[in-house]
Amino acid sequence: MMTAETCQSRCEQLFLAGGHAAVRRAAQEGLDELGPQVDLYCWLALGHAVEDDDDHDDRAEEAFRAGLALDADHLGLLAGYAELCLRADSFEHPGRAARAVDLSRRLKELAPRSAEAEQLAAAERWARRGYWEDIRMKAAVRAVAGRDTEAQARALAQDLAQGGGAVTSDAGIADRDATVRAATIAALSGPWNAPVRVLGRHRTVAWSLCFVLCFLTNTLLRQTGVVTSFSVWGWIWLVPLLVVDRRFAAVRKEAEADHVARLEAELAERH
Repeated sequence: MMTAETCQSRCEQLFLAGGHAAVRRAAQEGLDELGPQVDLYCWLALGHAVEDDDDHDDRAEEAFRAGLALDADHLGLLAGYAELCLRADSFEHPGRAARAVDLSRRLKELAPRSAEAEQLAAAERWARRGYWEDIRMKAAVRAVAGRDTEAQARALAQDLAQGGGAVTSDAGIADRDATVRAATIAALSGPWNAPVRVLGRHRTVAWSLCFVLCFLTNTLLRQTGVVTSFSVWGWIWLVPLLVVDRRFAAVRKEAEADHVARLEAELAERH
């Protein structure tokens, strides 16, 4: 029999695994079966808000307001709703953007030293960032994404060097990293994925060599008079690497989605 506690635990595990749609399904299932529950409205709202999409933002606001109608002092709802309002465009959603002030003030009155208040303070600093700080933040986000891809490539290189024996498909649903890596290895087997495996094992070297070839090609084109300045043809070496890199990222994303689906099925069966 489902209880509010088991449903919340299910939502938390799915959220940590990156299964935002699964979180919404679990929270809605709990609401349908158990009736209005403040914490489940919070999970439903977060599952929508994390998508950062206009339609999802509207659904998130509905869930936040429904939860606050049951408990106006719920710290998670106040913090999440305030963050949603801070992110809102003041021209397209003036009412939503204006509500951030009242929500923030209420949260700080209730629990000024809480984790929710600290999280909201960080969101407020982000919302007040200037033009140059915004550029630096975006650059930092791209750098983190690049490091994540590089880390995934190193993990793949390690698994391939060990013949795929480092991880197995039955490593356990709870071990997200192991199951995702196992699914990635399985998806990249076969001769057609050989270029992807090579890039995964030697990603840094491949990109460095690619830029050297691009520079040399552009230099040769200019010296032979084919072009008078740097040409897009000199960057043609980037195309195969970009295609292979996108394939690598897509396989990883599919593996993560498969992990979430398996986790969702196991939690549904268990509960």
